[in-house]
Amino acid sequence: MGLPLLLPRPGDRDLRILCLGAHSDDIEIGCGGTILTLLSTRDDVHVDWVVFSAPGEREREARASAERFLEGASGSSFTAFAFRDGFFPHVGAALKEAFESLKDRQPDVVFTHRLEDRHQDHRAVADLTWNTFRDHLVLEYEIPKYDGDLGRPNVFVELEPEVLDRKVSLLQEGFPSQTGKPWFTAETFRGLARLRGIEAPGGGAYAEGFVGRKLSLRLGPT
Repeated sequence: MGLPLLLPRPGDRDLRILCLGAHSDDIEIGCGGTILTLLSTRDDVHVDWVVFSAPGEREREARASAERFLEGASGSSFTAFAFRDGFFPHVGAALKEAFESLKDRQPDVVFTHRLEDRHQDHRAVADLTWNTFRDHLVLEYEIPKYDGDLGRPNVFVELEPEVLDRKVSLLQEGFPSQTGKPWFTAETFRGLARLRGIEAPGGGAYAEGFVGRKLSLRLGPT
């Protein structure tokens, strides 16, 4: 399935994307290549970028990274909350209020965490995404980490080699606070993209993988 299946055609109106990440680098890792691909192929993409745990230095990193990833967007917004890392399940009411404030974004596509992700913050964001955006196209991205919880994507977006190069470069340049972590490496990001490229229909070299749980097809005249 190609990403443009249900999206507005160029020239109709802006394509509106909502990116949700629990932590400052999650969006870039999970769907950064897809965002870069969209912005390289369309000039009418508006992106709302929301990070729920971005205190202090992490907010500065997240804001600067979003600006770099969103160069060329027809419009964009950046929102950072300061929920405590690791404690999302224990602040449910406040987190729900944060999601309520996003309802007016009216996205065509929502990128969020996977429901089965083992990180408790990621799961909380995924749960509230589906609670808040019930009738939207939601694509759940994956984050490689210690838990060994990568899933089985059923939606793939092929990445050109130069797009993957830019994604990896921007990640490494944009998050110096994370470079000491053994999983935050170019090898990790390239390896996962290569694996998903092998799995993707069409046999591209690289891809990002997503879980799409609900899809509506309109087969008659529009």
